[in-house]
Amino acid sequence: MAEPLRIAIASKGEYEQATLRFLESAGLSVWRPNPRQYVGRLAGFEDVEILFQRTADIVQQVASGGADFGITGYDLVAELAGDDPDVLVVFDDLGFRRCQLVLAVPESWLDVTTLADLADLAVEWKRRGRTMRIATKFPNLTREFLLRNGVNYFTLVEGHGALEIAPALGYADLIADLTETGVTLRENRLRVLEGGVILRAQACLIASRRALRAAPQKLQQARAIIELIEARLRSRRYRLITANIRGSSEDEVVRHVTAHAATTGERGPTVARVYPKSGEDGPGWYEVTIIVPQHLLLEAVDHLRLAGSSGITVTSPEYVFDSRSHAFARLCQALEEKA
Repeated sequence: MAEPLRIAIASKGEYEQATLRFLESAGLSVWRPNPRQYVGRLAGFEDVEILFQRTADIVQQVASGGADFGITGYDLVAELAGDDPDVLVVFDDLGFRRCQLVLAVPESWLDVTTLADLADLAVEWKRRGRTMRIATKFPNLTREFLLRNGVNYFTLVEGHGALEIAPALGYADLIADLTETGVTLRENRLRVLEGGVILRAQACLIASRRALRAAPQKLQQARAIIELIEARLRSRRYRLITANIRGSSEDEVVRHVTAHAATTGERGPTVARVYPKSGEDGPGWYEVTIIVPQHLLLEAVDHLRLAGSSGITVTSPEYVFDSRSHAFARLCQALEEKA
C-alpha cells in the first residue's frame, strides 16, 4: 500500500480554525473524526492524511520528514528551521494569522525611542556592571536582529506564557514578542521601538525535502493541492467585471475598452453581442467581461461608465489558474538541487 501524503496543521484554537477555513476556501475540506483524534482526511484525496500538531511541532515534523507538508507560522519557520535545507517554503504568505515580532520597551523609557538609543543604553548599563535582559520566545531571531543593529550587550531570557508582564514582574527589562494589533502591549504600558520590527509573519506552507525525495510518488497528490492553493491565492488579487456597453460595432466597443490600461484585462476584454428585446433600435448592445487587479477596480468601473455602460456587475473569482503552477515548479526544482 502506498504511503499517504501527510500534511501537518495546527491542532487546536483559532489557528486550527483559521487553517481549516483557508483550506475549505481552496476546495480542500478536512475531515476530523473528533477533537481527540490527531489524524484526519482530506476530502476527495484518498492518499492524504492531515496530522493535527502543535504549531511549534509542525516545523520539526517537516524537518525530520515525519510530515511531507505543514501549515504554520512563518515566525516559527524562521526561528526553528533557519537555514535548514530540509525545510522548503512553498508559500510564504497564505493570507491569514498576520503578526509582527517586535522589540517593545516600557513607556517610562522616555529617552529610548530607536534601536540606536537602545544600543547606547546597553553600553551604558554594561559600564555600570548591569546587563540588559530581554524576554523572548524567539532567541535566534532576536539575537541576530540585535547584533545586526548594533545592540551588542544583552542577555536573552527564555519566556513562557504572556511576556507582556515580564518588565512589570522584574525578570526582564524589555521584550521581543509577537503582536497582531499592539493592544496588549499598550495595555501593559509597552511600546514598540522605531525600527523595532524584527519580522513580519503570517501562515505559510512548508515542505519536507527529505520526505519528498524519499517518496517522489507523492508529488502528484501534492501538485493538485498546491495548484488549488496557488489559484485560490491568486484569485484574491482580481475581480471579474461584466458590463453592457452600447456601440455601433464590436470593434468600436473594443477600442473604447482597451483605451484605458485599467480595462484591458489580463489578456484583453471578452466582447459579445447582446440581442435586445423586440422593438429596441439604435446602436447595438455588447456585453464586456474583463478581469482586473483589485487595486484598479474603481478606475475600470469609471472608464466603463464613460462609455455609457449599464448593469455593471463585479464578482470575485474562486480560482485564477495560470498556464502552469509556478509554486509546484519551484518545489520540484528545489528537490532536484543539492541540499
